[in-house]
Amino acid sequence: MNNRGVIADGAMGTMLQSRELSLEDDFQGLESCNDILNDTRPDVLADTHDAYFAVDAVETNTLGANWSILSDYGIEELARKGARIARERAEAAE
Repeated sequence: MNNRGVIADGAMGTMLQSRELSLEDDFQGLESCNDILNDTRPDVLADTHDAYFAVDAVETNTLGANWSILSDYGIEELARKGARIARERAEAAE
């Protein structure tokens, strides 16, 4: 494991569900759209990234990171924001 990376689908959704987030305020009424938290709650995402980095893992909050899903909500730019938040926390963890 020291010489190669492992790619796995993490539990970002599970980590977010463990937080007390409001459908109205945090999700702006967009049920099941975790990506909106890239805009509304970057602090929650930063905490989640930090928890992953504490065990030498990394993930992003880009659950709907494709045009067809995010365009349904009119928020296609959120995938880029999710990657940016993850990158910022990665640099902080270095």
